[in-house]
Amino acid sequence: MIFVETELADAFVIEFVRREDERGYFAVTWRADEFERRGLDARLAQSSVSYNRRKGTLRGMHYQKEPHAQAKLVRCTRGAVYDVIVDLRPGSPTLARWIGVELTASNRRALYVPAGFAHGFQTLEDDAELTYQITTPYRPEAEAGVRWDDPAFRISWPLEVAAIAPRDRDYPDFRPPGTPRHGDAG
Repeated sequence: MIFVETELADAFVIEFVRREDERGYFAVTWRADEFERRGLDARLAQSSVSYNRRKGTLRGMHYQKEPHAQAKLVRCTRGAVYDVIVDLRPGSPTLARWIGVELTASNRRALYVPAGFAHGFQTLEDDAELTYQITTPYRPEAEAGVRWDDPAFRISWPLEVAAIAPRDRDYPDFRPPGTPRHGDAG
């Protein structure tokens, strides 16, 4: 595996080294010791899949609140997506910054999403499918998100949104940690 640093602290694009022959190829897609050597969370507690029928579908931007924050390794196994992460970690030098990475079945790259990041994607083709390897199990009570078009981030999505869940569309504006809401005391 080749870990390619991104401009966001602790987030990596991962390329798989393929051993090819006339049959096809073989590649290692997970090794706990490789993740641990870089100081990344190497636990695996859950694997998930997301199937998306329509090009332009947008899912996100989701995260799990502490103490159930999740790191994720995300791969596109069918079709293509524009995968986006936003650093929401208080005190991070890259707080509120985002990156977008094209993950496709043909480029076979993965994105390591650290705990404390919001994650989402937009499908670039019909019938896109992603797999997730996740460090802590999903907990409904810890579910949270930021809006896909929040002006605090100015995420540049590649396509017009064809489908989005009401909760993803309606998350409130992002507030950096320690910032009172309008009308709050303090």
